[in-house]
Order: sequence, then structure tokens, then C-alpha cells
Amino acid sequence: MVDMAKIAMKSRVYLDHAATAPVTATARDAMIAALASVGNPASVHAAGRASNGLVERARDGVAAFAGCAAEAVVFTSGGTEALALALHGAGMARCIMSATEHSAVLAARSDAAVVPVGRDGIVDRAALAALLAAGPALVAVQHANNETGVIQPIADIAALVAAQGGLLLVDAVQSAGKLPLPAADFISLSAHKLGGPAGIGALIVRNPATLNAVQRGGGQERGLRGGTPNIPGIAGFAAAVAEPRDWASVAALRDQLEAALVSAGGIVHGAGTARLPNISNIGLPGVAGGTQVMALDLGGFMVSAGAACSSGKVAASHVLTAMGLGTAAGEAIRISLGPQTTADEVADFVAAWKQMAQRLANAA
Repeated sequence: MVDMAKIAMKSRVYLDHAATAPVTATARDAMIAALASVGNPASVHAAGRASNGLVERARDGVAAFAGCAAEAVVFTSGGTEALALALHGAGMARCIMSATEHSAVLAARSDAAVVPVGRDGIVDRAALAALLAAGPALVAVQHANNETGVIQPIADIAALVAAQGGLLLVDAVQSAGKLPLPAADFISLSAHKLGGPAGIGALIVRNPATLNAVQRGGGQERGLRGGTPNIPGIAGFAAAVAEPRDWASVAALRDQLEAALVSAGGIVHGAGTARLPNISNIGLPGVAGGTQVMALDLGGFMVSAGAACSSGKVAASHVLTAMGLGTAAGEAIRISLGPQTTADEVADFVAAWKQMAQRLANAA
């Protein structure tokens, strides 16, 4: 039997990459180099021009990653701001969003209609079509869910939205770098999910004419987002997206982990549906997700119960609730791997999870 205390003393294993990924060495180096830039990008003197050149080269890099024109990239403070910019700046009176969206979307517009999902986490396209029949709307749908990794059929959804003259906002914060980005009117990105720094992201805007500024003043980002650019963050963002990653190997580790946990009584939520290669949502019947997170943390393993939020509280997952899982929505944890995760770390985690599950089951 694994001694969890000894594991904790040896090391702490980070398995919460969906919350934030470690900053890569390349991104860190790019940020340090950018800190030497003293000019304001809006200044016309040599130092200002140099800083502006750094920002625009980074914009070119993010655009190449996203497969869009550089003019389509609007730098923001992160994924939440990028989503808010589209949700409030698209100029559409009606808004529709799926029930499993991140809270950055769900809490942004109280007037939005909510589309249900099935037990597989996939958007009910018949329900979406019925809502769109009432008139054009801005429709917000995640490319892949941040808790379960379930991938939405964005091409089908985009066709429904376009047929009714609407606009599609895709939250690609989790999927970017793991899947090709889909075609959409707006796409949100966040650097800290990709090995870049926190506090920087981007909104990809297919047609600038469809977006109005929400934060005015300053005139930066072609008037769509005022404020002096975060030059080190932008440099780190561009460096991170340029780095190749082996997600096939991560997927293989994820599959090994899930098979082992299922054999020990765990439940994979979203199994049988196309998912991201690094996210596992594992249920342990009868044991609160928060209890599992704390037990595993004491054993040296860092995971989460659903999405990370500003309050740090643990509650039943709204994603799993929307999938119709009832009390099981409060009995799950999210394990999210990264390119740095090793087979030994996964094996140690599996052993620790089995020990935890047995101990908590005996205590019940």
C-alpha cells in the first residue's frame, strides 16, 4: 500500500493543468527580454517604435497560431475579458448560451437564454434551433468543456447560427493548442492555459465591423480595448503558442489513468464522447468532491473539483448538474494532465486515489 505521507514529503504532483499550466521556459525568457523594453508602444520615438514592433510581432505570432489575419487579434487581460468583450460588444440584443459554459460566460449576461445539454454534455441542437427561430442572436458555446473535456460539434452549431443571421462566440480557452481552432465570429484565448503567463489573452474577431468597444479610452487595439499593452505578457503569450506539444502522449496517459480508476470503482463523466486529451472528470459515489480534493492534496496530489473560481469554494458542478447527474455532480473531481506529466506521476496518483477511495468508503 502506498504511504501518502511519504509521497507528500518527496514531492507534490501537479494535476490541475486545466486551471493553469506551468509557464514554459521559452515564455519566461521572452517575458524577461520584453521587460528590458522601456518605450510605450504608442510613443513615436525610437523606444516606442521598438516596443510597438515587439507587440506587433507577437500579434503576428498569435495570428499564425489562430489561423487568422493579424488585424483579427485583439489582446485582452485574459479569456474572461475576451469573452466579455464579445458578449457585450457584439451589438446583438439577444444572447444564447449553453448550460455548461464557464461562469465567465454564464454570469456575464443575465438576459441570455440557456440551451440544455444531454447526459453526454453535448448541446441540444434542436433546442438551439428552436431558440434561433425567434430571431438572430449571439450564441456562446465552448469548443471543449473545462470540467469534462467534452468537445462540442462547433461546425454544426455554426451552421445553425449562420442560417438565422446570428453570430457565434466560441470559448476556446481549453481547446487552443490541443485542437485546431474552429471557424467562428469570435474566439477567446488565454495564455496561461497554454504555458504562457496569467493576465493576457486575446479575442479573435473575424469581422471587426461586428464588434464595438466596451472599455473606451486610450484607443489601443484599434479602439476596441483601451489600456497600455501588457508587453511582457504579450511576448510570453506569443512564445508559448509557438511551442509544439505532444498531446498524443498525454492522451495515452489519461486513458491509462481512467482505466485504472474505473477498475477501482471510479466513474468517468463524459466517457464515450469526444474529449480533450488531458482532462478526466472522475466520480467517486458517496464521497463529496471537496473531500476528495483535500484528501489527495494531503497526499501530495493537486487536482480540483470542477473549475477554479475566485472564491476558492467547492460546490456541486453546474456542468455535471446540467448533464443530469443529480447528486453525482457533487461527487467528482477533475484531473488534468500536461505535457510535463510523467507516467510515474500518474501511477503514483492512481495508487493514492485507490487508497483514498478505500479509506473513505470504509469510513462511510
